[in-house]
Amino acid sequence: MMNSALQDKLEQLALRQEELDRLLADERATADLAQYRRLHQEHAEIAPVVAGYRAWLRARNDLAAAEAMQADPELREFGREEADTARARLGTLERELQVLLLPRDPDDGRNLFLEIRAGTGGNESALFAGDLLRMYSRYAERQGWKIEPISVSAGEVGGYKEVICRVLGDGAYARLKFESGGHRVQRIPETETQGRIHTSACTVAVLPEADALGDIELDPADLRIDTFRASGAGGQHINKTDSAVRVTHLPSGLVVECQDDRSQHRNKERALAVLAARLKDRRDRAAQAQTANTRKSLIGSGDRSDRIRTYNFPQGRVTDHRINLTLYKLGAIMEGDLDELIAALTAARQAELLASLAGED
Repeated sequence: MMNSALQDKLEQLALRQEELDRLLADERATADLAQYRRLHQEHAEIAPVVAGYRAWLRARNDLAAAEAMQADPELREFGREEADTARARLGTLERELQVLLLPRDPDDGRNLFLEIRAGTGGNESALFAGDLLRMYSRYAERQGWKIEPISVSAGEVGGYKEVICRVLGDGAYARLKFESGGHRVQRIPETETQGRIHTSACTVAVLPEADALGDIELDPADLRIDTFRASGAGGQHINKTDSAVRVTHLPSGLVVECQDDRSQHRNKERALAVLAARLKDRRDRAAQAQTANTRKSLIGSGDRSDRIRTYNFPQGRVTDHRINLTLYKLGAIMEGDLDELIAALTAARQAELLASLAGED
């Protein structure tokens, strides 16, 4: 059964929701647009928790009524069945409430930058990078998200040596944040005459977009900005103007290039946005390393060198090594059907957080 500390916290949230309802209905409190947004966001965050708590209270009342029935000999059997049902529902609702109360990742609601780089495997790796981009693009389409190319370096025979995209959509980072790491592919290349299976790999980085209002402050003195003539497709214009931009962050040595747009100004804006996201990612990882538990996270550190997943084409299977999950639906996954993988990774992370919190009690 729910402990008193948890119930007290839920009671406080229910009272807070009532207060927010009154504030949001008060024109004076919502005259300030920024304040209105803060109140509305807070209300949206606690509303599911309060709804779950009220459902739990109803189930508790149902259990009490069912137990009272058992005092009547004629209703005893019916009351016992009702009590068993209510007791099971109480347990389910309590577990759901515990998940809803887990610490929220402040980056979950952000847009993101998706970076895919070919690794070992030469041309086959570049082709696989193209397959991964297509997979994530298809998934984004299913979610109603938008993808903007930021920087593209094409492979020699197709695919990409490196590609960076901005993904815009509700909950984009929350859904894709576990995709960072090494992705390995096992398949027979089209150029393989002996029918041998080759193994190659790509790395994926999923970086939450930094807040334009000061998440990461970029000191102009720390930046070297170079312009150069873009290469690749684009017609006459792209070859006649120095529209491509390279930004070097001198303190960290990070370098970002962007040449996808014809406008030098827009290329500079995009490059700075990617740089800010990388710096935010580096800062957050350093902070996490300082506060990390002694045991490694179940879903991995997100380090680019971590091999997180294998795509085996001859066997039609995908294996996520972090949670020992194998799915024999490779074709569907490569077409963007990532829901089962993402749900399993999210559930594993929630279970890990619950176990961590239980260990602290």
